[in-house]
Amino acid sequence: MYKLLSNLIIYRDIGGNTILSRLGDIFERFDTSADTPEHLRTEIFVEIRRLLELATKYGFDTNLWHNYLTYLIITDENPFSFTYEKAGKQEGSVNEFAVNDFSIFKKLFDYDFSKIEKELGINCFSVISNYKAISKREQIYNKNVSEKVRALSREIELAEDGDAVLDAVSLFYKNYGVGMFGLNKAFRLSYDTGALSLSPITNMEKVMLSDLVGYQLQKDALVANTEAFVSGKPANNVLLYGDSGTGKSTSIKAIVNKYYDSGLRMIEIYKHQFKDLSAVISRIKNRNYKFIIYMDDLSFEDNETEYKYLKAIIEGGVETKPDNVLIYATSNRRHLIKESFRDKNDAAYIDDIHRSETVEEKLSLVNRFGLTIGYFKPSKAEFEHIVLELARKHSEITMSDDEIIAEAHKWELRHGGISGRTAQQFVNHLSGMSKAE
Repeated sequence: MYKLLSNLIIYRDIGGNTILSRLGDIFERFDTSADTPEHLRTEIFVEIRRLLELATKYGFDTNLWHNYLTYLIITDENPFSFTYEKAGKQEGSVNEFAVNDFSIFKKLFDYDFSKIEKELGINCFSVISNYKAISKREQIYNKNVSEKVRALSREIELAEDGDAVLDAVSLFYKNYGVGMFGLNKAFRLSYDTGALSLSPITNMEKVMLSDLVGYQLQKDALVANTEAFVSGKPANNVLLYGDSGTGKSTSIKAIVNKYYDSGLRMIEIYKHQFKDLSAVISRIKNRNYKFIIYMDDLSFEDNETEYKYLKAIIEGGVETKPDNVLIYATSNRRHLIKESFRDKNDAAYIDDIHRSETVEEKLSLVNRFGLTIGYFKPSKAEFEHIVLELARKHSEITMSDDEIIAEAHKWELRHGGISGRTAQQFVNHLSGMSKAE
């Protein structure tokens, strides 16, 4: 195995502390009798444990070894994979090096572990090559990644040679991209290693726009802007503002779910992370995806100045915001920055010569969102319609419409008043009670 790995060219940096490179080192010591069987067995079991953890995280099944090698191929970011992500398979000399590497991966797919298993008295490689995973809830693993890895893994299994593997992998890069951006819908900023990184959100809610009852004009405006964006046409940053519990955040999550297959990705960022906005944009500006930078519940108190980072990024900084990035934000405030009666009192600005400019500077942030969409509390009739539509999705709820509406109003009086969120919480309660009976 170590000899195969030493002949990689494009994917040479795939090593490091990966399971593959560690096994290569173990197998080299096995072939040269440079270590004891007891120690080799122990180290192999450590790597099998790592593989099982990865398999659980991503829902691998059937042949964990093949799934793992495929995972390495589709997550390795190198000049070749980036090129194929953007343009698909092209004629060029680099393909000869790619075929070399994929021929090696094909040999790794077909690697015969029987000798090392026999001499060390183990069977772990046989087990992982014919593995039956325990059924588990989707929240435990990333189903989206699992499906794609396992599908490509089967294609490589059936490939006759390195050329066929190249065809399969290059098509995958073109359709889904490379690395974590190609496999996941949404990300958040992480500082686990001390440096800024983007971590995938693996259990994103599968909500669709049809799940949000009402607000059709608002959804239509959001869809039109997003469709223009993913199509490469001019589009606007968007502010969804209005009452709480009306579906602002749900609409954005649904948009990401709807246009994921069109290359749309989302990065969630919080107010205290705005200082890192430039670094995030630099990391994604040359990728073959469209990114929504998502800011939920955006607002600023009078003494907070983080909004200045945001203003510079949206419009006004030296570096132009790239065409593949938009900002979608939600807020309960129309003007984002808290206003007070002090702002309307000339005497309060006695030390401020240019009082009007100071107030305008505070209010100018919202003007940098080209599209603002209002979400407001539903009327009584709209609330009742939302409740009934949501209730009809639960067959276990057998109450009449009149009974549901009567109970819904009792519920909203005790739980924050009329809103789409209150309606959903009431239907969840009703469904739970019906199942309990």
